[in-house]
Amino acid sequence: MNQKSAELSASVRNFSVQLSPTPRGARLARLLATEQLRSWGLPLDPARLLVAELANNAADHGRVPGRDFRLTLYVVGDTLRIEVTDTRGEELPRPQRPSPGAESGRGLLLVEALALRWGVTEGRFPRKTVWAELRCTPPEPTF
Repeated sequence: MNQKSAELSASVRNFSVQLSPTPRGARLARLLATEQLRSWGLPLDPARLLVAELANNAADHGRVPGRDFRLTLYVVGDTLRIEVTDTRGEELPRPQRPSPGAESGRGLLLVEALALRWGVTEGRFPRKTVWAELRCTPPEPTF
């Protein structure tokens, strides 16, 4: 293995888990992502907020009885990519401006504000993947 490929393999990390499309599954996605980010030595926020929002959307809007959703985290270089894949491919997410008194409907606006970039990839029907990317650098050591 040459120096270049050793550096690349050391900087590519991934984590993936399949979860039930329920509030409990969405909460578990956030908790597991938090622990994985911590083990990689990466900052927790805003990544865990993005995971919480995307997983909650999968549980609320991507839910199909008997079909799970998948959370995947990739780190390549200094980019963290968060992916949530569900089985409601016909329901593509779009940010909307909710009325001021609405109690929900702001999730994708939050994703849009926090992520470096985000989007939706249509998979083999009936799947879709909603993803968000962040620049990540390990926290500076405190002395």
